Amino acid sequence: MARIPHLNHREGWKEPVTLAGALAAAWLVLGASGLRAAGQSPDAGYVTVQDGKVTPHLEAYGQIEPGATLMLSFAESGVVAGLQAEAGTSVQAGEVLAHLSGPHVQSVLSQAQAEVRRARARLGLSKKSLAAQKRELALHRGTQEAVRQAQGAVTQAQRSLANAQSRLEAVRQMMILSSPVDGAVLMADAMNGEQVSAAQPILTLQTQYRLWLEADYYGSDLSTVRAGMTGTFTPADGSGSIPVRVCAVAGLLTAGGGASIVMVPAAPGSRWIDGEIGTVTLNLPQRVLIAVPTRSLILNQGRWWVLVHTPHGDRPRAVVPGPSRGWQTFLEDGLKPGEQVVVENAYLLFHRNISQRYQPPD
Repeated sequence: MARIPHLNHREGWKEPVTLAGALAAAWLVLGASGLRAAGQSPDAGYVTVQDGKVTPHLEAYGQIEPGATLMLSFAESGVVAGLQAEAGTSVQAGEVLAHLSGPHVQSVLSQAQAEVRRARARLGLSKKSLAAQKRELALHRGTQEAVRQAQGAVTQAQRSLANAQSRLEAVRQMMILSSPVDGAVLMADAMNGEQVSAAQPILTLQTQYRLWLEADYYGSDLSTVRAGMTGTFTPADGSGSIPVRVCAVAGLLTAGGGASIVMVPAAPGSRWIDGEIGTVTLNLPQRVLIAVPTRSLILNQGRWWVLVHTPHGDRPRAVVPGPSRGWQTFLEDGLKPGEQVVVENAYLLFHRNISQRYQPPD
């Protein structure tokens, strides 16, 4: 099978430092109306951050190739259970063919379930705290600020629960081996009770597809790719994007964790030409993260920061950036909904006292 050079995927992250000039120019054009749309007071220079839904993406080069046999495997190591398919058996797309069990998989499942329970408990406590703050406010013993902070804690707890439930569902799907397409079993490569490693072939199928799309992906996010995921294939000739669906993760290619992802058209009648190359974009599970204006981020000594606007002044806060979309960046950690971050001259304000702290060398 001919290979083409792979493209290391990224989730659309853009470093604000390298885009500073473009971002500054765009914000000058947007003016006060753009700031108000983001929830900012026209004269304040800061925005109130909120949760936002984002769909991360993985990108790679792909090529349409003649369909052949398809090897099915689990994404994690464990023990095969419930395998009943035999050579010559016809299978349908979505049919469950085997399960993965064993101490390692059960440990991963237990951790995901415990994370959901903890997230539910935090949500319950935050709701009780919010109710208490509202009662205090009604009795004129509390403040609007305390209610706002309690509401932000509830929103953050809801976001944490949604993300924990999404991870639990991904673990449960990882424990199921299903047929990605209609076809027939050519060979059973494992048996019930056998200890298998990640990407070790379990079954070999003969598919009904004459052509399919194959792309090589690399990186830590490869473990999130599952059969059934959707995306688009954009041919290099610019003829238009084609919706695609992941059939299987064909197996590890390198010690660095690369793998071939096999895809088929997501809709009948798609234009599918043997040998055509292009860019494949896969949609990862949707996440709920804090959205901030990209220009509010500050890179200092290898870490990312924002200036949090408080009644006692602007305070630096370390954050963990995630994917970006348009002029927004989504944060993995560091802020709560309802907090306010400085956007006007954030970088200059962050470093305004650096001259006083600087010590010349001897």
